[in-house]
Amino acid sequence: MKIYTKEGDNVRLIAMPGEEVNVGEYLTITDRGGRQLIVQVFDVQYANVQGVFEDLLRGEILNGALEGSDVDPMGVSDQIAFVKDAKLLMCKVRGVGSSLSLEYNPWGSFLPSRTNSKVERLPLQRLMGSGGSGMSLKLGVACDSNLYVDVRNLDGKLNIITGRKGTGKSHLSKALLLGLLDHGAPCMVLDINGEYVNLGVNLDGSRNRYHSRIKALKPGVNFKFQLSSLSLDSVLNVLAYALDLPWNSIRTFIQIWQRLKQDGKLSLESLNEAVKSWRCHETIREALESRCATLINSKVFDDEGGVDFVQLSPFLEKGGAIVIDLKDQNSVNRRIIVELVLSKLKDLLYTKRLPAVFLFAEEAHLYLRETYWDDVVTRMRHLGLFTTFITNQPDTIRENIYRQADNLFIFNFLNERDVETVSKSTKIDGESVKRMVKALPPRHCLVVGDVVNNFPVVVEVKELKVKTMGETRLFFSVKETLHPRGTPTPIHANLETVHRNTENPGN
Repeated sequence: MKIYTKEGDNVRLIAMPGEEVNVGEYLTITDRGGRQLIVQVFDVQYANVQGVFEDLLRGEILNGALEGSDVDPMGVSDQIAFVKDAKLLMCKVRGVGSSLSLEYNPWGSFLPSRTNSKVERLPLQRLMGSGGSGMSLKLGVACDSNLYVDVRNLDGKLNIITGRKGTGKSHLSKALLLGLLDHGAPCMVLDINGEYVNLGVNLDGSRNRYHSRIKALKPGVNFKFQLSSLSLDSVLNVLAYALDLPWNSIRTFIQIWQRLKQDGKLSLESLNEAVKSWRCHETIREALESRCATLINSKVFDDEGGVDFVQLSPFLEKGGAIVIDLKDQNSVNRRIIVELVLSKLKDLLYTKRLPAVFLFAEEAHLYLRETYWDDVVTRMRHLGLFTTFITNQPDTIRENIYRQADNLFIFNFLNERDVETVSKSTKIDGESVKRMVKALPPRHCLVVGDVVNNFPVVVEVKELKVKTMGETRLFFSVKETLHPRGTPTPIHANLETVHRNTENPGN
């Protein structure tokens, strides 16, 4: 491989046939003296050599038109074929280093010699470290070697996992979750599709080492809130952000709440009765009555035996994971539950009854609201709430959140708008992101951020030997299993009966 051109941070290398290089791989261009320019391949093209296009057309026209055998004593045709297959490697400068040191700087550049420099593959172990340390997490395989990341680079960070559906976003989030549990980190999951509830079970149905460390809570069943245990701020956040209650009605609600709190009669039932008899404008009363009815119908409140988050904090502190199963909840209930969970977590973190929590927000676009998620990203991360957003709609996440993200895990996108959104939000150039993201196969992602020392890496996420439950349910595969090919299904049988009756009306 040889240098062809360098313009800014763009480097083009010529690769001859037999020098196979994949998109995402790292190369070093070592100059005399040992200085190295670190580049990453983001696209592979044919070398546009002058005259090759005409030669290809001429060969197609003459192919089969002339009879006889070719005589090429000088082997010119072999050399021409060699030139035709030459490749142009489109690369981006990622940093500098030295052949005498194992340390690489992700910033910096220099101009190596075209004639005397040497181009070689850079082993990922040298770039990222050998892995296998006491704080490492195996993420998968990258450049034909295992990729280990330091879990401390997830601590105190904001992470975003995005990609189109079916590419492996949830699979990666589960790998991160289990890796954090291996190191005793407290975790909580907002589980939209019920995919995380069986992570403590192996594929054969046996229990694994995570079984006792994962607690699944289902709202309305074993997860309810006691109104008297909630702060006024928590309830106001639910009314304002989840139920869109106008501020003039909120002022009246505060007065009702304070009166019931003073009388020691604070419950959902007494609150509903007080709203009906409170002296206020009719429109305010109607707004409050409708919100109270929504809270009652949500079935997530229990005035006698609600869940006390303080009792759950020891489980989290010991390195457990609480999964909030939101599978059967409607959109309004989801917003109510998410707001209450965030409010309780904020109280526990603020009073230091809980040191920190790693929060996984699955399908975040379904309940992500500008109001309270801004608070999660900015202020609550300083209290100890470290969030990982998982979404297939990157444009639902505001740009200011992207700018604060420490780690991005980007799976395949084909939609130009989605690609444009993620390309503007990474810590690297948008051109290489666009090229690499579009070429990613399923369960491969582009990792950018602190976990890879700010060197972007394309990784194939490792397999998990637990029940991930994230597969898409298919109709025809089930139908094929129940009714093998050639055996008519009951629907087919009915259609055949109707057809016969149509041909013979007397039947």
